[in-house]
Amino acid sequence: MADGTKIEWTDATVNGINGCSVLSPGCTNCYAMRLAGTRLKHHPSRAGLTIDSKAGPVWNGEVRLNEDKLLQPLRWAKPRRIFWNAHGDMFHPAVPDAWIDRCFAVMALTPQHIHQVLTKRSDRMRAYMERACGRIADRIIAMRRHRGERVIVAPLEHVQPGAAWWALPNVWLGVSVEDHARALTRIPDLLATPAAVRWLSCEPLLGPIYLTDIADGGSTVLDPECWGDCNCSGLFGHDPGCRRNGGDGTLTRKIDWVVAGGESGPDARPMHPMWVRTLRDDCDKAGVPFFFKQWGSWAPVCAMSEELIDGCYHPAPVRHPDASRRCKVQSHILHDDGSQHHFLEDGAFLHGTGAMQMMAVGKRKAGRLLDGVQHDGMPEVAHGSH
Repeated sequence: MADGTKIEWTDATVNGINGCSVLSPGCTNCYAMRLAGTRLKHHPSRAGLTIDSKAGPVWNGEVRLNEDKLLQPLRWAKPRRIFWNAHGDMFHPAVPDAWIDRCFAVMALTPQHIHQVLTKRSDRMRAYMERACGRIADRIIAMRRHRGERVIVAPLEHVQPGAAWWALPNVWLGVSVEDHARALTRIPDLLATPAAVRWLSCEPLLGPIYLTDIADGGSTVLDPECWGDCNCSGLFGHDPGCRRNGGDGTLTRKIDWVVAGGESGPDARPMHPMWVRTLRDDCDKAGVPFFFKQWGSWAPVCAMSEELIDGCYHPAPVRHPDASRRCKVQSHILHDDGSQHHFLEDGAFLHGTGAMQMMAVGKRKAGRLLDGVQHDGMPEVAHGSH
């Protein structure tokens, strides 16, 4: 848990639940997994959550609740954006519903904060959110009676035992999608999940994601007509995550925010600029806020200054100033299909492949400018102080 964080799109983190297991390619170089098996290996919150392998520490599927960390937002009066469980997955199959209930009860009791939740287990999040309302209300009542915590009480009209639909207005629910295959699986679950704000974390971005190609009934996830199963016009009130079209009563759900970024750290995989440009352009056309977090450890030469590029090469020999210069850093040619090639390899610069030289300059030097622009898009906040 940290009040203050280096994560660019949030203000604080709360690690109430630690531990996970590898699910998809985006998990391979997980920072939290590596940390749990190295520097925090003997810390009570992480001990026993990983096993050693030839590739380094790997999650073993065990999870652990840290009650004190989970309750921290109750002690923060100043509004914050809070990212939940960065060192685990709230909807991991080993996490009991009762632990998730505690998390959402804290969120409901702190309306001054914006709570940001991410998962790769979109199916479980959907199932949980469709049936948890009554239990959450019971947990809130119990916590409000607890005299050991100074809490800020939220209006709870939208969370009542027995309600058939609910969504906390200060909670943003999102899914991690690293490529198009994962997007096709997880985004439909997200759109069917009750939420005030629905968002995507495309980090590490390991391949192209074509959001305008993910559609249902002729609509897309960025500019939809209707994804169905909406209760807004029924008995249970308006879904704040839906949009009304033209006053005809048609209810829609869409992605409200997209975050994208490349991978950083040891063994980081490069991100082709075409992949992130596609997301940026699709969001721009649909009016969806876009946040570019970072290039990561690898930068494309198109995003590097001449000075930075020059610094990646050893000086030419004094006697042969026109000789080829040796590169100081790792470098290769990346095609837009994700394949990597040596400079001298046949087809490395083949027309139509999107051939791009990538250089491992590190996260700080690579920066977070996309075509010279810093993208800090955030959803409009109807509730809270952000």
